[in-house]
Amino acid sequence: MGAAENKQFISNMFAELSKGNADAFLGALADDVRFTIIGTTKYSGTFKGKQDLITRLLAPLNAQVEGGMTITPDNLVADGDFVAMQARGKALSKNGQRYDNTYCHVFRIANGKVQEVTEYLDTELVTTAFGK
Repeated sequence: MGAAENKQFISNMFAELSKGNADAFLGALADDVRFTIIGTTKYSGTFKGKQDLITRLLAPLNAQVEGGMTITPDNLVADGDFVAMQARGKALSKNGQRYDNTYCHVFRIANGKVQEVTEYLDTELVTTAFGK
């Protein structure tokens, strides 16, 4: 896929997620995806493979938010296999803290799937909302 198709692929992925279609989001990821969250928060690190991502990040994070989380893309920039996405998220932690973060994700797409993701975010907000 070219840059324009890759931008559309990421846009569609998050459009489906915003409708609550987590399966479409997960289906866009390669089984051996490498997903890195920067920083030193309880959720920071590199997750190796879709199952690791689900087990160590998505399930624990979902357990700490009330009613799910939305991530809305604001800007997508693509070059070859890479797409950078500026986005904003909205959620409420179960301890009552707002978790409305801003993100920059860098995706690498190959063979019709997301192979790698690096997520940049306000790590202090993660700690405030979800603890250490």
